[in-house]
Amino acid sequence: MLGPVILAASRSDRMRRFISAAPGTKQVVDRFIAGENVDHVLPVVRESVDKGLELTLDVVGEDITTPAEAAAARDAYLELVGRLKDLDLGAKAEMSVKLSMFGQALENGHELALANVRPVVEAAAAIGTTVTLDAEDHTTLDSMFTIHEELRKDFPQTGCVIQAYLFRTEDDARRLAAAGSRVRIVKGAYKEPASVAYQDKAEIDKAYVRIMKILMEGDGYPMIGSHDPRLVAIAQELGRQAGRKLDEYEFQMLYGIRSDEHVRLAAEGHRMRVYTAYGTDWYGYFMRRLAEKPANLLFFARSILTKG
Repeated sequence: MLGPVILAASRSDRMRRFISAAPGTKQVVDRFIAGENVDHVLPVVRESVDKGLELTLDVVGEDITTPAEAAAARDAYLELVGRLKDLDLGAKAEMSVKLSMFGQALENGHELALANVRPVVEAAAAIGTTVTLDAEDHTTLDSMFTIHEELRKDFPQTGCVIQAYLFRTEDDARRLAAAGSRVRIVKGAYKEPASVAYQDKAEIDKAYVRIMKILMEGDGYPMIGSHDPRLVAIAQELGRQAGRKLDEYEFQMLYGIRSDEHVRLAAEGHRMRVYTAYGTDWYGYFMRRLAEKPANLLFFARSILTKG
C-alpha cells in the first residue's frame, strides 16, 4: 500500500526538498494546482464558469508556524474575495479553507483560527457566496466542528467537510444533515490510525455509501466529493430515491482530474463544482493527490524519468 507511505512523506521536510527539486515536478503540480497567485487562478475561474461549472477555491498552505503567517493566509482569502467581487463571480465560486492555515495548531489556536476565518466568511457572504471548512486529521475535527457551529449562527450557509474513512463520521453526518446545512463528503486523505479509521478501501467505500444515504435522506444540502464513477452513480440513485431535484445536491471533483466528467455532469443538469487550489505552498496538497490514486503517482514517476 503506497498511499500511507506517501502520506507520511507529506510531513517530511527532506522529501519536500527532494520532490520540489525533481525535474518533472512542475509538470505534475501544474495538473493539480491552477496557478501560484490570484491573477493566475481567475482566468481558470472564468473558463470554468463559461463551461457551466461552479468552483470552490483553496489557497494552499498548511504549515503555519506564527500568528503573522495565519494573518497572511486570512489576507490572501480576503484578496480573493475582493477580486471575485470585482469580476462579479461570487455566485459561482465559493471558498474552501483549512483552519490549520488560520492558526489552529498554534497557542490558543482554536480562538485564533475562529478570529481569522470569521472576516473571510463575512466578506464571502457580502458578495453572495460562502465558505466551506475543510476536514483535516482527526485530532482537529472537534475544533473545526465547533467553529463551524459558531460561524453558522451568523452565516448559516457556512459548509463543512466529513470524511468517510473515520468511524465517527456516520454520527457526525446524522447531526449535520439538518435544514440549511451544507456538507461535503469525501473519502479522506490523511494518514489515520486503525483505532479511528477504516484502513481497507472496500470498507471505506461502504461507509461512504452509508453516509451519502444519511445526507440524501436528511434536510441539508449534500456535496458529493468523489471521482469514482460507481459512487457517482450511487449518489444519483440515492438522490432519486430521496426525491431530490438535481439542484438539491451537487458533485465536487478536483481540478485536473476527470475534467470531461465535470462537463458531462453539468450538461446533464447537475450542479458540478470544481475544487480548485492555487498558491506556492503546494507540497502537502500535492502529496495527498498522489496518495489518493496510484495513477497519479505513476504519472509523476513517468514525468521525473522523462525529464531526468
